[in-house]
Order: sequence, then C-alpha cells, then structure tokens
Amino acid sequence: MAEFLLLPDRVFDGEASHDGWGVRVRADRIDAVGPREGLAPTRDTLRLPGTTLLPGLIEGHSHVLLHPYDETPWDRQVLYEPLAERVARATVHARASLLAGVTTMRDLGTEGAGYADVGVKAAIEKGVIPGPRLIVSTRAIVATGSYNPRGAPEWSLPLGAEEADGVDDLIRVVRDQIGRGADWIKVYADYRWGPDRTAAPTFTLDELRMVVEVAASSGRPVVAHASTAEGMRRAVLAGVRTIEHGDAGTPEVFAMMAERGVALCPTLAAGDAILRYGGWDGGAPEPARITAKRRSFALALAAGVDICFGGDVGVFAHGDNVREAELMVAYGMTPLQVVRTATSGNARIFGLDDRGRVAEGLLADLIAVEGDPTAEIGALRAVRFVMKGGAIYRR
Repeated sequence: MAEFLLLPDRVFDGEASHDGWGVRVRADRIDAVGPREGLAPTRDTLRLPGTTLLPGLIEGHSHVLLHPYDETPWDRQVLYEPLAERVARATVHARASLLAGVTTMRDLGTEGAGYADVGVKAAIEKGVIPGPRLIVSTRAIVATGSYNPRGAPEWSLPLGAEEADGVDDLIRVVRDQIGRGADWIKVYADYRWGPDRTAAPTFTLDELRMVVEVAASSGRPVVAHASTAEGMRRAVLAGVRTIEHGDAGTPEVFAMMAERGVALCPTLAAGDAILRYGGWDGGAPEPARITAKRRSFALALAAGVDICFGGDVGVFAHGDNVREAELMVAYGMTPLQVVRTATSGNARIFGLDDRGRVAEGLLADLIAVEGDPTAEIGALRAVRFVMKGGAIYRR
C-alpha cells in the first residue's frame, strides 16, 4: 500500500492557505493533514520546496472529443474526422489536462462522437490511459432544427447532439442517455436558430421541466446551455443545476439564479479564443462580444451567483485549462476566489463530497504548483506535482 508524506511550503485546503503544513497520503486517500511536526513519517517523503499543495482542479466545462477550432473548424470535426481519430485525440487531451493539474473534468457533450465519452471514462477508470476523473453527459439534447452542422435544406446532416421534441420524446431520450452512461444530462435551452441565426429559446418551460424531472428520478442533475435571458429564465425555473455561458443574462435572471442556487459556468476562455482565432490580438479596441461578456460576468458576481470554473476547453487546447482562471481574475474575481471556485466550489456545486478539499478521508487528488496561486493566479500554470487517487502522474 502506497504511503507518502508530502511537504510543500504551504497547503491550500480548498478554503485557506496554511504555511508549514504537510499532507500524509495512504492508498488513494488523504490520511492526515496539518502542521508538519504533527504528522507521523511514512516510507516515502516528498519534499516540494517553493510550492503550494492544493486539491486537484475540477474543470467544469470541457469537450474531450474536440480540439481547437483554429486547427480544424467544429463542423469539419463533426462531419469529417473518423470516430477512431477523435477517440485517439481524446486520449491525448485527457492526459494533457491531468498533467496541467485537472484531476476531475465534467465533459459536456461529445459533439457528434456518440457515446465515446463513456468509453474514454471507462478507459481512465481501468488505468488503460491516464486522465482526470470524467463526469460525462454523452450526446446532449437539442430541439429539432436548431443545431448544427447545417447544409442545403434538402439534406439531413449528422448533428453534434441528439434531437428530441415534446414531453414523450424527451422522456425517452433522457432515459436512453442515462442507460448508456450519462452522469449528467445536458440540454440546449437556446441556440442560434432565430432570425439571421440569432440566439433564441428552443424548448418550452414544460419540456425543460420534464427533462429535469426524469433526470432527477435517477439521481442525475441537468446542465443547460443558455445564452439568452429567456433561455436562462426557463432553465432556472425548470430546475437545472448549472447554466453554461449566460452571455445575455440580466440582473433579474441572475437574481433568480442566486435565489434558487443555480450556478453559472461563464466559459470566458471560449469566446476569447474564438475572437483571437479571428484576428483579435487581445488589445484595444475590445470586441463587442468581450465587452458584453465582461458585463454579464460582473452582473452575475454582483447578484451573488455561484460561479463554476470551466472554460469550454476543446474550443482551445486541452492542458491550457488555466486560461479560464486567468480570465476570471481579469474580469473581476480575486485569485483566492478563483482557486476556491476551481476546487471546493466546483466540488460543492457538482455534489462531489469526496474531493475538492485537502481533508482527512477525502480522495488524494492533489497538485503542487510553484508559488502561491491565491496571490498570483498564473502560479496554477507552474504545475510541479500531480497525484490522483494516491498515484503520482507528475513529479
């Protein structure tokens, strides 16, 4: 049975930092944590000078089966890349995120790759490939006619999600996805199918409520893609756990989210990446989309909405997950708030009671970074040590 005594400069336990603390690991669990002098020695002592030891990061919005759109546009990945190639890429992506300090990752849709996320998750759990603990949502659910790819109107192209309409059809599809391995159900509460491809709500409130009710009966939460105020409002009233993007959220909608305990995963890094692919260099003048995103994020913070750490990684490179954390700071959060969000905060929002903190009895999912990320968020890029379930993946 593996035993380690980890001795960094400080330990961030998911809420606060403690200088001079250490962590003892036994098998796949944290056996003890506290001041170094109070920890009994073990067979292996790992000294990590100059570092902060903290819980492994929990990535809240990823697509392990996608790769950056400046390499290959989304629709070409969906239509032209063979499933075997996409799965092969996913194994590389999973490893990259793990080595970047992400030990748990919520994957929100295979984007045309069927149920391949279930297989990638199983391969990681069996030790076939290295990667974070995956929380998968399989195909995601969209209203007929709303999603992409699109071609000439006379053709029906393979889609990046599963279509369903009406209460009976939605019940069947939700149950089918659960039966095939979905941990969460993802639904698109709106999409770019309005006039001139503007975003507009897709499902009715009754349809969304049925998705939540059926998923909840099996103990599964629902996550909603929603960027319009009305799509967000319907999703919140339906009882979803988290809303992704939230670009056009209003003070009223964010107040409703805060009141009902619905969290926002703002995916700041995805929009930033797409605009940079289009030629924006990050300077002035700032694109209107970025200005609007800053405003919606500020409104969410002002309303007291729970914020998830999750950047829509896959739109940009796996392993560059910290890009989202850096933007969260640039858009108004403190480094301490962001590090809490990426660890204990996401664990709480996602109902993961066995991780996200450095505490006795929890999973030994731990990373060490150079410096102090609660003072300088960029320290999260300087990963020196990664442990998942007591196994060392980076040292």
